[in-house]
Amino acid sequence: MENKILATVNGKNITEQDLEFAISRFPEQNKQYFSTEEGKKQLLNQIINYELVYNFAKDSNLESDEEFKKQLELVKRDLLIQAGITKSFSNVEITEEEITAFYEKNKEMFKTEETVNAKHILVDEEEEAKKIAEDIKNNVISFEEAAEKYSKCPSKAQGGSLGAFERGRMVPEFEDAAFKLDVDAISEPVKTQFGFHIIKVEDKQPSVAKDFEEVKPMIASNLLQEKQNKEFINLVEKLKGTYKVEMK
Repeated sequence: MENKILATVNGKNITEQDLEFAISRFPEQNKQYFSTEEGKKQLLNQIINYELVYNFAKDSNLESDEEFKKQLELVKRDLLIQAGITKSFSNVEITEEEITAFYEKNKEMFKTEETVNAKHILVDEEEEAKKIAEDIKNNVISFEEAAEKYSKCPSKAQGGSLGAFERGRMVPEFEDAAFKLDVDAISEPVKTQFGFHIIKVEDKQPSVAKDFEEVKPMIASNLLQEKQNKEFINLVEKLKGTYKVEMK
């Protein structure tokens, strides 16, 4: 594939591959923009500008500047440290058996939350709540119509619908009643700090273990990081026996 030259600065060619490499170094959220024609044009101008400054710095003999040399040594030091760490990790691997064993032993960690999809009607008085619940149960009025007519919660506009929610999202009294209620059943009035609720559960989804393939990459990443941390600690302890460490 032809590597098209996009620009030349002081004899140095800037090619399509140079541009693509520059794009690849950006975070994912930026790559999409710099992959557009406008983004590529902007990035190419930036690369040209940097190349111009690079030539200026070289011709100004800034490589001989003492501050530059200090910064270069710091960068070199950081790169060497990272290279040493990378080398110590070269033999660290995670097997399929280890990933599977961790999943089987810790399935509770990978369960989805139990959810309830519910509607409610909120009023101030218990007697009013009882009367509304009785009318709904006797088919005098539908739950949704009663919500629109009587409820003081903004959800009345959606027939009292609160959507699906997990445990910990609602006040305890409401949550306990909703999760205990059978699907399509109408609750007795439930008192909370907001008033009295009549609850109807539309749907329930139990907590289930996520599929192994879904969580496999996360397990592999966590196990690898754990092994690498142990390897790093072992390396440091070993090096303490090689190089003298004095605490002041």
